[in-house]
Amino acid sequence: MRFKVDENLHPDVADVLRQDGHDALTVYEQGLRGHADGDVAGVCQRESRAILTLDLDFSDVREFPPQDYFGIIVFRLVSQGHASVIRAVGLILPMLASEPLVGHLWIIDEHQVRIRGIGPASTP
Repeated sequence: MRFKVDENLHPDVADVLRQDGHDALTVYEQGLRGHADGDVAGVCQRESRAILTLDLDFSDVREFPPQDYFGIIVFRLVSQGHASVIRAVGLILPMLASEPLVGHLWIIDEHQVRIRGIGPASTP
């Protein structure tokens, strides 16, 4: 799968995804640091990438309808420290092969993954 790691997540998140065989780029690597959410989302659409973020704005389905994207993963962790985020990413890696991501919003916390969406995105 193809992922974009938002600027509010440590670049190690991309490394974890790459080690699992995924194509992952960070906002930093592409010079998108400080860009508006809509700009980052647009790049994700053009590149067919799912976004991983701590930014709760991406969980607003009116602003970012899941069906228009290749996946939105929002982490809602009590502790947003490096170790907690890396642990949460490790927990979702096995799910990537069995649960729908394209056209869906995943909300991840320490106890559960909630998946919301109506189906795969058509080519945006």
